[in-house]
Amino acid sequence: MSLSRLRTFVEVYRQRSISGAARSLNLTQPAVSQHIAGLEVAVGRPLFERQSIGVIPTSAADELAADVGDKLDAAEAALSSARFRSVGVAGALQIIGHADFMAEVLAGELLPLIEAGIRVRMHAGDGPMITSMLLEGHCDLGISAHAVTDSRLQSETLLTCKVLAVAAPSVVQQLITADNLTHAICHTPLLAYNLELSLIDKWLLKNHIKTEQIIPTVVSQDLRALRNLLIKGVGWTVMPEFLCKEQIAKGDLMEIPAPIGTNTVQYYLIWASSALRQARVAHAKEVLLKQFTTAFDEE
Repeated sequence: MSLSRLRTFVEVYRQRSISGAARSLNLTQPAVSQHIAGLEVAVGRPLFERQSIGVIPTSAADELAADVGDKLDAAEAALSSARFRSVGVAGALQIIGHADFMAEVLAGELLPLIEAGIRVRMHAGDGPMITSMLLEGHCDLGISAHAVTDSRLQSETLLTCKVLAVAAPSVVQQLITADNLTHAICHTPLLAYNLELSLIDKWLLKNHIKTEQIIPTVVSQDLRALRNLLIKGVGWTVMPEFLCKEQIAKGDLMEIPAPIGTNTVQYYLIWASSALRQARVAHAKEVLLKQFTTAFDEE
């Protein structure tokens, strides 16, 4: 049972498509079909039911995928990383993520990659764009605060960060001295990452602050823009601590005291399994995970 046939099987299983697997593996569709047919002979059971819109895995395929899928990914990643260390394969690494995270956090952890001769290209995008760019092969690694839901992608937690409700000291003073905090918050301009208000709603819910739907005054997917407005005394928001820790220490911003407590947000390093067959991508993934573990465990 060859590794190439197993890789073809895993790709077809994840994509539910012969043609999709062929594109990912740079093979012809007949070659993919032959790999699957050969594997079915070796296993002694059908692995897929062919349909006009793709393929449906059989129970035998489910069992085989559970046995070999993650192990094959890990083995290929280890081989790629070893190959990188032995021959120093360099190239451009395409990373996509939230603009503020990449500027404020990721940039400080890139030195080992740069010293290894890897050229880094950073692209900004929100959760859906990150997923799309990884699946379409336009980017190698993604960093997102959105958990992976697509089976064709894998992820590991890169950083868990506290999120704080913040505003300029003058605005915070107005809020905490108001007779009714809920009423004061609703009548203070809200700055938000997007209209979904995910971080903001979680903070309000945790602190039992019930409000009617709040319409943001300003929306920006780069939270540094919101931070600049906050410092000028405009409104309030909820943001990751890494974006406001320094400004709080300097007195430019102040945390809005949480009646009950704060929340956390997780950032994930995300990749398509097939991307790890490239030595620089496998190496970069391991380096970044190690960098973040070392840097942020020390804090």
